[in-house]
Amino acid sequence: MGRPPGALPVNTGLRWSILTIVSAPELSYRFEAGDACVMCGGREATTLGRRLNRHQGIRPRGKHGVATTVVRCCGCGLVYSDPRPVPETLEQHYDLPPEEYWHAAARAGYFEPGPDHFSEQIAAFRRLWTGSGTPRALDVGAGIGKTMMALERSGFETSGIEPSPAFFQRAITRGIDRDRLRPAAIETAQFEPNSFDFVSFGAVLEHLHDPAGALEKTIGWTARGGLIYVEVPSANWLMARVLNAFYRVQGLESVTNLSPMHPPFHLYEFTLEAFRRHGWRAGYEVISHEFFVCQTYLPRPVARVAERIMTTTNTGMMLLVWLRSAPNAD
Repeated sequence: MGRPPGALPVNTGLRWSILTIVSAPELSYRFEAGDACVMCGGREATTLGRRLNRHQGIRPRGKHGVATTVVRCCGCGLVYSDPRPVPETLEQHYDLPPEEYWHAAARAGYFEPGPDHFSEQIAAFRRLWTGSGTPRALDVGAGIGKTMMALERSGFETSGIEPSPAFFQRAITRGIDRDRLRPAAIETAQFEPNSFDFVSFGAVLEHLHDPAGALEKTIGWTARGGLIYVEVPSANWLMARVLNAFYRVQGLESVTNLSPMHPPFHLYEFTLEAFRRHGWRAGYEVISHEFFVCQTYLPRPVARVAERIMTTTNTGMMLLVWLRSAPNAD
C-alpha cells in the first residue's frame, strides 16, 4: 500500500515507526510507535494509562487535549509513552526564557544557587574516582551554567553543552566562557574519545528521545574508569502511584507519569534495573545509587509520613545513579 500524500516515511532502521502528525497552537508533533524498550531491548510492556498534553490536576475528567499511552517495560521497568510524541524542533520545547521554564523553581532559588551547589556530587566523585591529576568534566545540558561554575571552583577542567539558545545565552551572560560551553545537543555534539573523567547528566536523560544512545555516545567520550553521574525521575515514585490510584477511583484511565507534551517535557521515568541491563550492553557498571524523596507539597503532618515511607521503601521521586565506564572495555 502506498503512502498517502504528505505522510512521513517509516524508517525501519530505527526502534520507532512514524504514525502521524498532530498540531496544536505553537506545538506540532509526529508520533512514533516503538517496538522495544530503549534501555534493555525488551519487547513486552504493560499499559499504565493515558497522559494528556497538559497539566491534569487531581480531577482531569472533562479536560480536553491530545493523549498518549504510557507503558512500563516488563523487563527493566522503564516507563515511557508509546506512541512517543516527537516535536518538530528541539526549540519547540526548550527555547524558552529560563524563568518561564523553571517558573516553580524560580521561587525556590533556582537562579541563585548557594555556595554548596553540586558539592555533594563533587565530593562523591573524588571518593569514587581512581584517576589522578586534574579531572576533566563535561556537563550535559548545562542550563544556565550553575554546575559548570561549581566544577570550575573545585578545580575541574570543565566543558559543557546546552541545546537551548535561551539557556545557552543566559549561561554566557552569567560568566561562562564561550570556549567551554557549546550550543549543541548531545545528539550532535562531538568530542574526542577519552576526553573526560567525569560526565554529569543532571535532570537531562528524561528529556532525550534516546537516553540509551546518549549514554552510549558518552561512554565513547569517557576515559576508562571515568564516572558518569545521572539524576532522573524514578519510575516507582510513591506519590505518582497514589495519584494514579485516585484516578482509578474516579473511573479514569489517566496517569500522572511523564509529561511528554507539556513542561517539563519528561519522556521517561527510570529504574535501577534499566541502568544495570543497559550497562551490560553499553560498557558501564552501576557502582552507587540513591533514591531522593524531594518535595511532596502535602500538608506537613501527612508529608512526614509520606517521606518516611518513601525513604524506607526506596520510592522517592528522584533516582541518583553513579556509573563507571568499564575499565577493560574495548
